[in-house]
Amino acid sequence: MTKKKYTIKDIAQMAGVSKGTVDRVLHKRGKVSKEAHKKVNSVLNEIDFQPNPIARTLKKNKIYRICVLMPDCRIDPYWKPAEQGIREAINEFKPFGVLVDKFLYHPHERQSFESKSKEILASKPDVVLMAPLFQDESLKILKECRENKIRTALFNNYINTLNDEVFVGQDLYQSGKVAGGLIDKAVRGVSKVAIVHIDKEAHMQLKENGFMSYFEERGNEKKQFIIQSFESSDQRKFNCDVLHFLRQNPDISAIFITNSKAHRFIEVLQQKNTDIAVVGYDLLKENISYLRDGQIEFLIHQKPKRQAYLGISYFAEFFLFGKRVPQRMLLPIDIVTSENVDYYLEE
Repeated sequence: MTKKKYTIKDIAQMAGVSKGTVDRVLHKRGKVSKEAHKKVNSVLNEIDFQPNPIARTLKKNKIYRICVLMPDCRIDPYWKPAEQGIREAINEFKPFGVLVDKFLYHPHERQSFESKSKEILASKPDVVLMAPLFQDESLKILKECRENKIRTALFNNYINTLNDEVFVGQDLYQSGKVAGGLIDKAVRGVSKVAIVHIDKEAHMQLKENGFMSYFEERGNEKKQFIIQSFESSDQRKFNCDVLHFLRQNPDISAIFITNSKAHRFIEVLQQKNTDIAVVGYDLLKENISYLRDGQIEFLIHQKPKRQAYLGISYFAEFFLFGKRVPQRMLLPIDIVTSENVDYYLEE
């Protein structure tokens, strides 16, 4: 049976008060006598009245703006799924007065990040959702947002600001521990393991720390560890540096690559024709190809599309429905293999 929809006029008649009184009670504004307040609330309880926040928002012609500050996926393809998630959120919430604007910065240029952040602040949005690749610059924009009473949220990369910004992503330290467990199972006994950072960012250190903690907690003395960072902007130099590293360490059994660029390393590794177990991150098509071929043992899926979508939808539902925005939304750490990768490609 369809539940009857009551209007303000209906409620006013049932309570024996004016429509204006009902409006003031519903929206908690203006003065209402105790007796009138009691009458209206009695009727509301009787009919189990549920206000329609979307209709209220549309009636007020209220527009909410969310600005997303993220790397340009045309430069770093890792961010393509995140952009898809944002596009889905735009299509879902735009009809209800929640507008989303994207501000894309160069993932390797601090000046680009700063420039786009200034554009966002000048536009005075309700929310800034950002992927903070540059820590100092990110702390600066977070401070300015607080001063201007702009809500903020981070996704993908966590920054410990001690200011309780909303974060949507994975527990990066724990994902490093997961990678440690995978390496431990892939290469048993005495072995040499490399932790490789390509274009190192602050969040990769959390993964490294988690990785090392896995072995420290188990008192594993059978593995030797070497940590190496590479810059990939100059392809020729990157290739030379990787080849030199491999020549200097011919006894490496396994490599943990702390971001989505495992494929870049393997392209060079192939030249050495070396059997090394590789654990990396993210479902880039190149990584998937190497996973299928057995040159990557495992990929840890960080769900960038889901992260970006949730970052927007939490605030959209806060504006429209008054839902609480969770302070921390940590997504599951999924381990992808050649056997189950097709299921993830259907997401």
